[in-house]
Amino acid sequence: MSLDLHADPVDLTAALVDTFSVSGAEAEIATAVQEALQAQAPHLEVVRNGDAVLARTNLGRGSRVVLAGHLDTVPENGNLPSRREGTGDEEFLHGLGTVDMKGGDAVFLHLAATLPSPKHDVTFIFYDNEEVEAVKNGLGRIERELPEWLAGDLAIVGEPSNGVIEAGCQGTMRVELRLPGKRAHTARAWMGENAIHALAEPLRRLAEYTPRIVDIDGLTYREGLQATSISGGVAGNVVPDAAVLTVNHRFAPDRDPAAAERHLREVFDGFALSVVDLSPGALPGLSAPAAAELVAAAGGRAAAKLGWTDVARFAARGMPAVNFGPGNPTLAHTKQENVRTAEIRQVTEVLRKFLS
Repeated sequence: MSLDLHADPVDLTAALVDTFSVSGAEAEIATAVQEALQAQAPHLEVVRNGDAVLARTNLGRGSRVVLAGHLDTVPENGNLPSRREGTGDEEFLHGLGTVDMKGGDAVFLHLAATLPSPKHDVTFIFYDNEEVEAVKNGLGRIERELPEWLAGDLAIVGEPSNGVIEAGCQGTMRVELRLPGKRAHTARAWMGENAIHALAEPLRRLAEYTPRIVDIDGLTYREGLQATSISGGVAGNVVPDAAVLTVNHRFAPDRDPAAAERHLREVFDGFALSVVDLSPGALPGLSAPAAAELVAAAGGRAAAKLGWTDVARFAARGMPAVNFGPGNPTLAHTKQENVRTAEIRQVTEVLRKFLS
Protein backbone atom coordinates (compact mmCIF):
# COMPACT_ATOMS: atom_id res chain seq x y z
CA MET A 1 0.00 0.00 0.00
CA SER A 2 1.20 3.52 -0.78
CA LEU A 3 -0.06 6.78 0.70
CA ASP A 4 -0.13 10.13 -1.09
CA LEU A 5 0.61 12.61 1.69
CA HIS A 6 0.08 15.59 -0.65
CA ALA A 7 -3.47 14.50 -1.49
CA ASP A 8 -6.63 15.99 0.00
CA PRO A 9 -6.52 14.88 3.67
CA VAL A 10 -10.03 13.45 3.19
CA ASP A 11 -8.70 11.07 0.53
CA LEU A 12 -5.76 10.30 2.79
CA THR A 13 -8.16 9.51 5.64
CA ALA A 14 -10.03 7.06 3.41
CA ALA A 15 -6.78 5.34 2.45
CA LEU A 16 -5.82 4.96 6.10
CA VAL A 17 -9.27 3.64 7.03
CA ASP A 18 -9.05 1.03 4.29
CA THR A 19 -5.79 -0.24 5.77
CA PHE A 20 -6.60 -2.79 8.47
CA SER A 21 -4.92 -1.85 11.75
CA VAL A 22 -6.76 -3.33 14.73
CA SER A 23 -4.64 -3.05 17.89
CA GLY A 24 -1.74 -5.47 17.68
CA ALA A 25 -1.87 -5.63 13.88
CA GLU A 26 -0.44 -2.22 12.91
CA ALA A 27 2.61 -3.44 10.98
CA GLU A 28 1.14 -2.80 7.52
CA ILE A 29 -0.07 0.72 8.23
CA ALA A 30 3.12 1.61 10.11
CA THR A 31 5.21 0.49 7.14
CA ALA A 32 3.04 2.52 4.76
CA VAL A 33 3.39 5.62 6.95
CA GLN A 34 7.14 5.13 7.30
CA GLU A 35 7.71 4.69 3.57
CA ALA A 36 5.48 7.65 2.69
CA LEU A 37 7.28 9.99 5.09
CA GLN A 38 10.71 8.88 3.93
CA ALA A 39 9.79 9.34 0.25
CA GLN A 40 7.58 12.45 0.42
CA ALA A 41 8.96 14.40 3.41
CA PRO A 42 12.75 14.35 2.95
CA HIS A 43 13.07 17.33 5.30
CA LEU A 44 12.12 15.08 8.24
CA GLU A 45 14.21 12.72 10.33
CA VAL A 46 12.24 9.45 10.40
CA VAL A 47 12.67 6.46 12.72
CA ARG A 48 10.69 3.28 13.39
CA ASN A 49 10.04 1.99 16.90
CA GLY A 50 8.11 -1.26 16.91
CA ASP A 51 4.95 -0.44 15.00
CA ALA A 52 5.25 3.27 15.73
CA VAL A 53 6.70 5.81 13.30
CA LEU A 54 8.38 8.99 14.52
CA ALA A 55 9.42 11.98 12.40
CA ARG A 56 10.70 15.46 13.20
CA THR A 57 12.14 18.65 11.84
CA ASN A 58 15.50 19.86 13.12
CA LEU A 59 15.41 23.52 12.12
CA GLY A 60 16.74 25.03 15.34
CA ARG A 61 13.50 26.86 16.09
CA GLY A 62 12.97 28.30 19.56
CA SER A 63 10.08 25.96 20.35
CA ARG A 64 8.86 22.48 19.45
CA VAL A 65 5.33 21.14 19.00
CA VAL A 66 4.53 17.43 19.22
CA LEU A 67 1.66 16.08 17.09
CA ALA A 68 0.64 12.59 18.22
CA GLY A 69 -1.89 10.15 16.83
CA HIS A 70 -2.47 6.43 17.27
CA LEU A 71 -2.67 4.17 14.21
CA ASP A 72 -4.74 1.36 15.71
CA THR A 73 -8.49 0.87 15.85
CA VAL A 74 -10.94 -1.25 17.80
CA PRO A 75 -12.09 -4.46 16.06
CA GLU A 76 -14.02 -4.19 12.80
CA ASN A 77 -17.82 -4.22 13.08
CA GLY A 78 -19.15 -4.40 9.56
CA ASN A 79 -17.85 -0.88 8.89
CA LEU A 80 -15.13 -1.52 6.32
CA PRO A 81 -14.26 -0.45 3.66
CA SER A 82 -14.79 3.30 3.87
CA ARG A 83 -17.62 4.96 1.97
CA ARG A 84 -18.83 8.51 1.37
CA GLU A 85 -22.30 9.97 1.59
CA GLY A 86 -23.61 13.45 0.78
CA THR A 87 -21.97 16.43 -0.89
CA GLY A 88 -20.34 19.71 0.04
CA ASP A 89 -20.50 20.64 3.72
CA GLU A 90 -22.84 17.69 4.26
CA GLU A 91 -20.45 15.07 2.94
CA PHE A 92 -19.52 12.35 5.42
CA LEU A 93 -16.84 9.67 5.33
CA HIS A 94 -18.00 6.44 7.01
CA GLY A 95 -15.84 3.60 8.27
CA LEU A 96 -13.80 2.12 11.09
CA GLY A 97 -11.35 4.70 12.44
CA THR A 98 -12.75 7.70 10.58
CA VAL A 99 -13.32 9.32 13.98
CA ASP A 100 -10.90 7.46 16.24
CA MET A 101 -8.56 8.56 14.87
CA LYS A 102 -7.43 8.18 11.29
CA GLY A 103 -8.90 11.57 10.40
CA GLY A 104 -6.45 13.13 12.85
CA ASP A 105 -3.61 10.95 11.54
CA ALA A 106 -4.34 12.07 7.97
CA VAL A 107 -4.21 15.73 9.01
CA PHE A 108 -0.82 15.23 10.68
CA LEU A 109 0.61 13.22 7.77
CA HIS A 110 -0.54 15.82 5.24
CA LEU A 111 1.06 18.64 7.25
CA ALA A 112 4.26 16.60 7.71
CA ALA A 113 4.73 16.50 3.93
CA THR A 114 3.43 19.95 3.00
CA LEU A 115 5.01 22.16 5.69
CA PRO A 116 8.79 21.80 5.25
CA SER A 117 9.59 25.04 7.13
CA PRO A 118 7.18 25.48 10.06
CA LYS A 119 7.74 28.32 12.51
CA HIS A 120 7.99 25.79 15.35
CA ASP A 121 10.06 22.63 15.09
CA VAL A 122 7.56 19.80 14.87
CA THR A 123 7.66 16.17 15.99
CA PHE A 124 5.14 13.70 14.57
CA ILE A 125 4.35 10.55 16.55
CA PHE A 126 2.21 7.81 14.95
CA TYR A 127 1.95 5.06 17.54
CA ASP A 128 0.43 1.65 18.16
CA ASN A 129 -1.79 -0.10 20.72
CA GLU A 130 -3.72 2.86 22.13
CA GLU A 131 -7.07 1.06 22.14
CA VAL A 132 -5.95 -1.72 24.51
CA GLU A 133 -4.58 -1.90 28.04
CA ALA A 134 -2.22 0.93 28.98
CA VAL A 135 0.77 -1.36 29.48
CA LYS A 136 0.83 -2.02 25.69
CA ASN A 137 0.47 1.63 24.64
CA GLY A 138 3.16 2.58 22.13
CA LEU A 139 3.70 5.96 23.78
CA GLY A 140 4.84 4.18 26.93
CA ARG A 141 7.40 2.18 24.95
CA ILE A 142 8.62 5.31 23.18
CA GLU A 143 8.96 7.09 26.52
CA ARG A 144 11.11 4.25 27.83
CA GLU A 145 13.27 3.80 24.72
CA LEU A 146 13.30 7.19 22.94
CA PRO A 147 12.18 9.75 25.57
CA GLU A 148 13.80 12.69 23.77
CA TRP A 149 11.29 12.26 20.94
CA LEU A 150 8.44 13.22 23.26
CA ALA A 151 10.00 16.50 24.42
CA GLY A 152 8.43 19.79 23.39
CA ASP A 153 6.64 22.97 24.42
CA LEU A 154 3.15 21.80 23.45
CA ALA A 155 1.59 18.44 22.58
CA ILE A 156 -1.44 18.13 20.30
CA VAL A 157 -3.13 14.72 20.36
CA GLY A 158 -5.38 14.19 17.34
CA GLU A 159 -8.22 12.50 19.22
CA PRO A 160 -11.68 13.47 17.93
CA SER A 161 -12.90 16.73 19.48
CA ASN A 162 -15.53 17.98 17.00
CA GLY A 163 -12.84 20.22 15.55
CA VAL A 164 -12.63 22.20 18.80
CA ILE A 165 -9.57 22.41 21.03
CA GLU A 166 -10.18 20.35 24.16
CA ALA A 167 -7.58 21.21 26.75
CA GLY A 168 -6.18 18.90 29.38
CA CYS A 169 -8.27 15.96 30.54
CA GLN A 170 -9.89 14.59 33.66
CA GLY A 171 -8.33 11.82 35.68
CA THR A 172 -10.04 8.47 36.10
CA MET A 173 -9.98 6.09 39.05
CA ARG A 174 -11.77 2.77 39.52
CA VAL A 175 -12.26 1.42 43.02
CA GLU A 176 -13.84 -1.68 44.51
CA LEU A 177 -15.83 -1.84 47.73
CA ARG A 178 -15.86 -5.37 49.15
CA LEU A 179 -18.75 -6.10 51.51
CA PRO A 180 -18.49 -9.15 53.80
CA GLY A 181 -21.38 -11.32 54.94
CA LYS A 182 -22.12 -14.75 56.39
CA ARG A 183 -23.48 -17.70 54.44
CA ALA A 184 -26.71 -19.38 55.41
CA HIS A 185 -29.52 -21.31 53.78
CA THR A 186 -32.22 -18.92 52.54
CA ALA A 187 -34.74 -20.97 54.50
CA ARG A 188 -32.87 -19.87 57.64
CA ALA A 189 -31.75 -16.46 56.39
CA TRP A 190 -31.72 -14.95 59.91
CA MET A 191 -28.69 -17.11 60.64
CA GLY A 192 -26.64 -15.37 57.97
CA GLU A 193 -25.64 -11.86 56.91
CA ASN A 194 -26.47 -10.86 53.34
CA ALA A 195 -23.48 -9.10 51.76
CA ILE A 196 -25.52 -7.92 48.76
CA HIS A 197 -28.04 -6.23 51.08
CA ALA A 198 -25.08 -4.45 52.70
CA LEU A 199 -24.52 -2.60 49.42
CA ALA A 200 -27.60 -0.50 50.15
CA GLU A 201 -25.68 2.10 52.14
CA PRO A 202 -22.84 2.79 49.65
CA LEU A 203 -25.42 2.82 46.86
CA ARG A 204 -27.45 5.38 48.80
CA ARG A 205 -24.38 7.57 49.14
CA LEU A 206 -23.77 7.31 45.41
CA ALA A 207 -27.37 8.20 44.59
CA GLU A 208 -27.18 11.30 46.81
CA TYR A 209 -23.69 12.35 45.70
CA THR A 210 -23.29 15.81 44.12
CA PRO A 211 -20.23 15.98 41.84
CA ARG A 212 -17.99 19.04 41.73
CA ILE A 213 -18.01 21.48 38.84
CA VAL A 214 -14.61 23.13 38.57
CA ASP A 215 -13.39 26.12 36.55
CA ILE A 216 -9.73 25.93 35.46
CA ASP A 217 -8.26 28.47 33.02
CA GLY A 218 -11.79 29.47 32.06
CA LEU A 219 -12.75 25.87 31.21
CA THR A 220 -15.45 23.91 33.02
CA TYR A 221 -14.72 20.36 34.22
CA ARG A 222 -17.61 18.25 35.53
CA GLU A 223 -16.62 15.42 37.82
CA GLY A 224 -18.51 12.17 38.13
CA LEU A 225 -18.95 9.22 40.50
CA GLN A 226 -20.84 6.20 39.19
CA ALA A 227 -21.37 2.58 40.13
CA THR A 228 -20.37 0.49 37.12
CA SER A 229 -20.86 -3.08 38.32
CA ILE A 230 -22.01 -5.27 41.20
CA SER A 231 -20.94 -8.87 41.72
CA GLY A 232 -21.92 -11.39 44.36
CA GLY A 233 -23.99 -14.45 45.02
CA VAL A 234 -23.32 -18.14 45.58
CA ALA A 235 -26.46 -20.04 44.58
CA GLY A 236 -30.19 -19.54 44.37
CA ASN A 237 -30.74 -20.78 47.92
CA VAL A 238 -27.70 -19.34 49.72
CA VAL A 239 -27.37 -16.05 51.59
CA PRO A 240 -24.25 -14.52 49.97
CA ASP A 241 -21.20 -13.94 52.14
CA ALA A 242 -19.42 -11.50 49.77
CA ALA A 243 -20.33 -8.75 47.33
CA VAL A 244 -18.27 -6.26 45.36
CA LEU A 245 -19.34 -2.82 44.17
CA THR A 246 -17.18 -1.22 41.45
CA VAL A 247 -17.21 2.57 41.21
CA ASN A 248 -15.66 4.85 38.59
CA HIS A 249 -14.57 8.35 39.56
CA ARG A 250 -13.78 11.03 36.96
CA PHE A 251 -11.93 13.84 38.71
CA ALA A 252 -10.93 17.32 37.55
CA PRO A 253 -7.22 17.88 36.85
CA ASP A 254 -6.81 20.21 39.85
CA ARG A 255 -6.88 17.03 41.93
CA ASP A 256 -3.94 14.65 41.90
CA PRO A 257 -4.56 10.91 42.31
CA ALA A 258 -3.82 11.01 46.05
CA ALA A 259 -6.41 13.75 46.60
CA ALA A 260 -8.96 11.86 44.49
CA GLU A 261 -8.43 8.71 46.56
CA ARG A 262 -8.75 10.65 49.82
CA HIS A 263 -12.04 12.05 48.57
CA LEU A 264 -13.42 8.60 47.78
CA ARG A 265 -12.38 7.28 51.17
CA GLU A 266 -14.31 10.14 52.76
CA VAL A 267 -17.38 9.41 50.62
CA PHE A 268 -17.28 5.70 51.52
CA ASP A 269 -16.04 6.07 55.09
CA GLY A 270 -16.58 2.85 57.01
CA PHE A 271 -16.21 0.56 53.97
CA ALA A 272 -13.15 -1.31 52.75
CA LEU A 273 -12.02 0.33 49.51
CA SER A 274 -9.23 -0.58 47.10
CA VAL A 275 -7.99 1.23 44.00
CA VAL A 276 -7.86 -1.12 41.00
CA ASP A 277 -7.20 1.33 38.14
CA LEU A 278 -5.87 4.87 37.99
CA SER A 279 -4.88 7.43 35.36
CA PRO A 280 -4.07 11.00 36.44
CA GLY A 281 -5.57 14.00 34.68
CA ALA A 282 -3.86 16.84 32.84
CA LEU A 283 -4.16 20.56 33.50
CA PRO A 284 -5.12 22.59 30.40
CA GLY A 285 -2.00 24.79 30.39
CA LEU A 286 -3.54 27.28 27.96
CA SER A 287 -1.41 30.11 29.32
CA ALA A 288 1.72 28.58 27.75
CA PRO A 289 2.77 30.66 24.70
CA ALA A 290 2.45 27.87 22.13
CA ALA A 291 -0.92 26.79 23.52
CA ALA A 292 -2.21 30.37 23.42
CA GLU A 293 -1.08 30.65 19.79
CA LEU A 294 -3.00 27.49 18.91
CA VAL A 295 -6.18 28.73 20.58
CA ALA A 296 -5.87 32.01 18.67
CA ALA A 297 -5.43 30.14 15.38
CA ALA A 298 -8.61 28.19 16.18
CA GLY A 299 -10.59 31.39 16.62
CA GLY A 300 -10.18 31.66 20.38
CA ARG A 301 -12.35 28.64 21.14
CA ALA A 302 -11.41 25.95 23.64
CA ALA A 303 -13.29 23.50 25.84
CA ALA A 304 -12.48 21.16 28.71
CA LYS A 305 -11.81 17.50 27.91
CA LEU A 306 -14.02 15.46 30.20
CA GLY A 307 -12.69 12.03 29.27
CA TRP A 308 -9.15 10.68 29.65
CA THR A 309 -6.71 10.68 26.72
CA ASP A 310 -2.98 10.42 26.16
CA VAL A 311 -2.60 14.16 26.75
CA ALA A 312 -2.09 13.08 30.36
CA ARG A 313 1.13 11.31 29.38
CA PHE A 314 2.53 14.55 28.02
CA ALA A 315 1.25 16.61 30.96
CA ALA A 316 3.12 14.24 33.28
CA ARG A 317 6.27 15.33 31.45
CA GLY A 318 5.53 18.97 32.26
CA MET A 319 4.11 19.89 28.84
CA PRO A 320 0.79 21.62 28.15
CA ALA A 321 -1.28 19.27 26.00
CA VAL A 322 -4.57 19.49 24.11
CA ASN A 323 -6.84 17.25 22.09
CA PHE A 324 -7.63 18.58 18.62
CA GLY A 325 -9.00 16.43 15.84
CA PRO A 326 -11.92 15.94 13.47
CA GLY A 327 -14.91 13.84 14.41
CA ASN A 328 -17.56 13.47 17.06
CA PRO A 329 -16.12 11.39 19.93
CA THR A 330 -19.55 9.92 20.73
CA LEU A 331 -19.32 8.04 17.41
CA ALA A 332 -15.97 6.45 18.25
CA HIS A 333 -16.06 2.64 18.52
CA THR A 334 -19.57 2.47 17.02
CA LYS A 335 -20.70 0.68 13.88
CA GLN A 336 -21.97 4.06 12.58
CA GLU A 337 -18.57 5.77 12.92
CA ASN A 338 -18.34 8.66 10.45
CA VAL A 339 -16.75 12.09 10.12
CA ARG A 340 -17.79 15.24 8.31
CA THR A 341 -15.20 15.72 5.56
CA ALA A 342 -15.33 19.51 5.95
CA GLU A 343 -14.16 19.06 9.55
CA ILE A 344 -11.04 17.18 8.43
CA ARG A 345 -10.17 20.11 6.15
CA GLN A 346 -11.00 22.65 8.87
CA VAL A 347 -8.63 21.04 11.39
CA THR A 348 -5.95 20.87 8.70
CA GLU A 349 -6.21 24.59 8.00
CA VAL A 350 -6.20 25.60 11.67
CA LEU A 351 -3.00 23.64 12.27
CA ARG A 352 -1.47 24.95 9.05
CA LYS A 353 -2.18 28.50 10.22
CA PHE A 354 -0.71 27.74 13.65
CA LEU A 355 2.45 26.14 12.29
CA SER A 356 3.09 28.42 9.30
